[in-house]
Amino acid sequence: MSREYIARDPRTGRPINVGPAKTRSRKRSVKQGPWMAIPQQAVIPLATGELESYRVGWMEKDYQMTRLDAIKALSILSGPLAIKGHRILLECLMDEDPEIRVAGLFALPRVAETRPDELFDYLSVLLDDKNSEVRRAASECLKSVVPIFPSATESTLSFELRHPMKQRSIAAFSGLGDLCQTWPQVACDHIDELLQEDSLYLRRSAAGLLKKVLAKGGAAAWDLIGWALEDEDVETRRQAAKCLTPLAHREQRIATILAERAILDSDSNVMLSAIKCVEVLDTDHGRARDLVLAGCSHNNPSVRLACVKILPRLMGDDILRNHCNALLREETDEKVRNELQQMAFDAQIEGTEAQKNAFLAPAPKVPEIDREIAESQGKTVGLEDISSKDPAASDTRHG
Repeated sequence: MSREYIARDPRTGRPINVGPAKTRSRKRSVKQGPWMAIPQQAVIPLATGELESYRVGWMEKDYQMTRLDAIKALSILSGPLAIKGHRILLECLMDEDPEIRVAGLFALPRVAETRPDELFDYLSVLLDDKNSEVRRAASECLKSVVPIFPSATESTLSFELRHPMKQRSIAAFSGLGDLCQTWPQVACDHIDELLQEDSLYLRRSAAGLLKKVLAKGGAAAWDLIGWALEDEDVETRRQAAKCLTPLAHREQRIATILAERAILDSDSNVMLSAIKCVEVLDTDHGRARDLVLAGCSHNNPSVRLACVKILPRLMGDDILRNHCNALLREETDEKVRNELQQMAFDAQIEGTEAQKNAFLAPAPKVPEIDREIAESQGKTVGLEDISSKDPAASDTRHG
């Protein structure tokens, strides 16, 4: 029985603790096909060419399986056959026929789950294969195994992320995106290094993955967001700023600190993300409260407007009106002034008669017996006149 794979820090060799074991044993989804119907005892003879073909039934249809199908089926072997299948797979990965090599790459991820020996060395070689289809298959293979074998693929992934061929780099970043879910701390190490690159493409792509490590990356992820917010490239900062609101739902204190920085950014999109973060912060927290109050005097009117709208959460009615009147003395933007004026308006004092009356306590209800006595004497009750009864009309109704 194979041992559980343990990811290790490539610098120290020590096991990396990334949380519950259930995330460590995650397996890739397996593509299905007729080759899965080949009996195990027929897989190796067919994969080595001892058998030319083999007929199977799959999904109520008959299929004629060939050597290429059997190589894919090496991934379903178990027991002693799996050991022999592993050796055959290594031979296939170095076969002169590119189609054989592609088929071998298809089987590699599943075989590696039980017997990874040497497979990743072969994979790194095939990424530079002379045949374009083999290179493409190798990139897809790497994307599949990175989330499960982060240590074994660490150096290969690092190289492919920075590869000048866009297709290879994109495939590698896709694998890194999946790694964010299975081994977030390992992914943070890759993102950390990428954020220090000169390439805008690498920094922007890395910043785009920050949301994926936010949930499980812990303090390392928070640091990465903070560093990305200080990047000289505005798009990198925008990607980092998009993490602030999700972070506010998890870590109020950290989100507040980072929002303080982002709200002063020269880019309006970064500021807008910071504002959205402020809107969900717990304003009972002193630092968040100070951030809102300071934002009401920000040089950007959009920031001022957003912070002004949060003021009712911080203050009672009387204090709010006084604060808004003070801000109105300096405010020049029409939208912000309108918002402040609405908050400063006291309907009980400055409103119309109808608005003022709305604050008066309702008159007590006239007891029914008093109403009947008053009506019998022809008097008005409340604000309504008693309509005179017309006996003739009454006779007509009953007539």
